Amino acid sequence: MQKAIASSLGLGLIPGRLWNSDAGAGTFGAALAVPLAILVTNPVLEAALVGVVVLLGLWAARPFARGDPGWIVIDETAGAWLAMIGLGGWPLAIGWLVARLADITKFPPGVGAAERLPGSRGVMADDLVAGLYGLAAGWFVTVF
Repeated sequence: MQKAIASSLGLGLIPGRLWNSDAGAGTFGAALAVPLAILVTNPVLEAALVGVVVLLGLWAARPFARGDPGWIVIDETAGAWLAMIGLGGWPLAIGWLVARLADITKFPPGVGAAERLPGSRGVMADDLVAGLYGLAAGWFVTVF
């Protein structure tokens, strides 16, 4: 059960089966957030559901959190969904893209530091910080 949740219902395991590597697994997990963000149109409900995914992710990743295995992608699902709360259209796409770039590069302040937290907190935290950057970018585009 924990492995199924940690891998976002098996999405994080696809690259390993296709090309014997976890490379790109995070994008599979982040992709799951797109239909979720489109289907849930109430921002308050969306934020609550992201919170549930975060709590499930903390629990599910705990036994596997040594070194943040690439197949654990529930963190990417949560971070990407956070980046799209209340957004639609181009702002939603920009929020998702900025969150992915922030997570992949660890360039924006705080993302790398969050990843260094111990255990499942570190697994989840960097993607949530990246998601906040994506959310800010998406809302910036929406407002301006």
